[in-house]
Amino acid sequence: MMAIAVAVSLLLLIPVAAEASSADGGVNVENQKAPWRIHTLFSVECQDYFDWQTVGLVHSYKKAQQPGPITRLLSCTEEERRRYKGMGLAPTLEVPSMTRHPKTDDWYPAINKPAGVAHWLKHSKDAENVDWVVILDADMIIRGPIIPWELGAEKGKAVAAYYGYLIGCDNILARLHTKHPEYCDKVGGLLAMHIEDLRALAPMWLSKTEEVREDRAHWGTNFTGDIYGLGWISEMYGYAFGAAEVGLRHKIRDDLMIYPGYVPRPGTEPILLHYGLPFKVGNWSFSKSEHHEDGIVYDCNRFFPPPPYPKEVELLESNPDIRRSLFLSIECINTLNEGLLIHHAHMGCPRPQWTKYLSFLQSRKFSELTKPKIYTRSSYLEQTKALNESARSRPKIHTLFSTESVHHIF
Repeated sequence: MMAIAVAVSLLLLIPVAAEASSADGGVNVENQKAPWRIHTLFSVECQDYFDWQTVGLVHSYKKAQQPGPITRLLSCTEEERRRYKGMGLAPTLEVPSMTRHPKTDDWYPAINKPAGVAHWLKHSKDAENVDWVVILDADMIIRGPIIPWELGAEKGKAVAAYYGYLIGCDNILARLHTKHPEYCDKVGGLLAMHIEDLRALAPMWLSKTEEVREDRAHWGTNFTGDIYGLGWISEMYGYAFGAAEVGLRHKIRDDLMIYPGYVPRPGTEPILLHYGLPFKVGNWSFSKSEHHEDGIVYDCNRFFPPPPYPKEVELLESNPDIRRSLFLSIECINTLNEGLLIHHAHMGCPRPQWTKYLSFLQSRKFSELTKPKIYTRSSYLEQTKALNESARSRPKIHTLFSTESVHHIF
């Protein structure tokens, strides 16, 4: 009963998932009807590593009031499925595992993402009752509702985050793998598009991923930008080349998603935290790669090491831009831990021993700090105006260089 009381007290501070966003950014249940129905997808495998990420993402989905349902696309081998104990972590569609490719025997877990999306489109009834689809990675924290049309999506044009390291869009890789290299967009992470565009894209996304995986001659860093040169980001190129092939263009946004540790541009408010890279605040640090075999989801009242408190961050850094970056970093891990706290209570774990940190996670101050960030077209225009005004206030610089018209004979 005490564990349930903890869960209830926490849930009172967290709004339930919203049904939709109204034109002014508020919640409007009526809008979750055609043509405004949204569905959020993310792809994982049957591993502890993805289970704690699932808890964090689904918790943030509720906390941020993301409209519409969310579905976990779960890929497991038969052996993994027999041992797996996390079926209740999220609304789930089991999809056939392609980690080991059934035809080529290629081991590549990331292919489960396009394969899972294609399976969802073909076999889920939810796919028949949706207008817009948001596709996220598991290692993300949602900070506010992701409303595709508010972010600039329309039929024929998806919204996506900018991934500048996909240099293959500018070299021979794109020319080899798509008839329209000029349409290759360097995007990933956050994807939001109309269901009709996803239906056209999905089979090509999968086939182009397979194609790039087979092109081992061009896995090198100089072709792909992959520092490991092992074809690990083939799925991302599969998406970019597949989209180019079907003529799906993108509204590319570099202000919606940020890696904790990075400094956001002044005047922007990211609505997604993507903790794919290590980050630190003072002497505290976090790296998801250190938790591959971590069963923290199933260990009662165990949490990730707490980061510094907001007051400590204020003393730690005087630069307001860097300080804002540090606040985003602690928000990321605190939201993960808040999700674990609620999950453990639902598991029936005994009430955790009181600590200053757990008290902070349950406080109204933390709830206020992490309330949903509402993003609308009007706020985007205001943000753009502020950025332009900031740019106009800076001194104008022009660079010149001089040459002569002389021919040298060597």
